[in-house]
Amino acid sequence: MSVDFIVRIAGMLVFALAAGYWGFIFGTNNAPSQIVTYTLGLGTVGALFGLIATPYFTLAPMRAIRRLLVRVSAENLLAGLSGLVAGLLVAALLTFPLSMLPDPLGNVLPFLSVLLFGYFGVALFVMRQADIMAVIAAITSRGGGEITAAPNTAWGQGSRTILLDTSVIIDGRVADIAKTGFLPGTLFITRFVLNELQYIADSADSLRRQRGRRGMEVLAELQKISAVTVRISDIDVEGVREVDDKLVILARQLKCPILTNDYNLNRVAELQGVVILNINELANSVKSVVLPGETMGIAIIQEGKEMNQGVGYMDDGTMVVVEGGNRFIGQTKAVSVTKVLQTAAGRMIFARPEE
Repeated sequence: MSVDFIVRIAGMLVFALAAGYWGFIFGTNNAPSQIVTYTLGLGTVGALFGLIATPYFTLAPMRAIRRLLVRVSAENLLAGLSGLVAGLLVAALLTFPLSMLPDPLGNVLPFLSVLLFGYFGVALFVMRQADIMAVIAAITSRGGGEITAAPNTAWGQGSRTILLDTSVIIDGRVADIAKTGFLPGTLFITRFVLNELQYIADSADSLRRQRGRRGMEVLAELQKISAVTVRISDIDVEGVREVDDKLVILARQLKCPILTNDYNLNRVAELQGVVILNINELANSVKSVVLPGETMGIAIIQEGKEMNQGVGYMDDGTMVVVEGGNRFIGQTKAVSVTKVLQTAAGRMIFARPEE
């Protein structure tokens, strides 16, 4: 038996009794037959009204509040409740002196102070929640000793939350980065991302199935790494089907970045003001920097696309195209850098053999 059915039956009975009572009162001065008619007629109307309308002003508001609370992050919720308590305490301290004022101020101002200070308390604590969380984290980590300066953003060591995209889980490099300690805070994985990962792992295509299973293995490895905290949540975004759209909306609500290597998600999120942590950009940024004119030793392993070209790779994986290097395939040759080209796929270096 569903909750909706129980609420409808209860509403039908309550409204039937209330309407029947009003019908009995209205028909008191009439004949007994008319009293019965009024009572039964209004009671029937009340029962129908209660049966149809009760969920709309009972269950519907509760479900709306529940959807709202699900979307609110734990930090926002804690800050809002703390601000409300602080505002009500201030209002309670002002209630007695305000009540001593002459009427009507003595009757109105205490009530207005509760509303105003409650609102301002919630607004202030939510706006400064990063500082409040940083102070709490500092107190708990130092055992109540001296408090260091709190950071002025939500990117503190303990309060940082990062949303993970499906593509970055399948990629696998996130586990290696997490082991180094460069991802402090909490890695937040939603249920709809897990569902997409499971769908890929159950695919009929063997390559997609292997990618999905690799993603599952990466998640299991992440949960074993002590340097990061992995949190899996059932939080969802109503009215949106695409996983990328859900991630962008959720990141805006939680005010946290998305870790991904998906170019399309990167562009869409940036257009909507969401911070993106792109692993490909990180990989490019930590590659060795070389300038035209520098010399280095490169093992030329294959021919290039153009005539007389040879191709080798630096230790960080950067491709080096050596003009006239096809004669030295299989050898390590000293080359001089002539040009460095940055592309969407990464960095390419052009060089020529040293004479």
